[in-house]
Amino acid sequence: MKQQERLRWRCRRGLLELDIILQRFLDKYYAQLDETQLKTFETLLSLPDNELWDIISSKKEIESEHLKPLLKLLQQS
Repeated sequence: MKQQERLRWRCRRGLLELDIILQRFLDKYYAQLDETQLKTFETLLSLPDNELWDIISSKKEIESEHLKPLLKLLQQS
């Protein structure tokens, strides 16, 4: 449970839109994520707010293939 709380804290961002999407994502998918997906999510959380928002909102294409499946889930949140 501590990992979920830590991730929830990291989802608090400078952009309200990101806060909403990331919190919804955690609420909906956290229990279903495996270790690899959790690490991928943390990688996405390490991106700057504007870059992450551009990727989620499809304004910018993400180059890393291993991030795309999780990104698709984020976009559905």
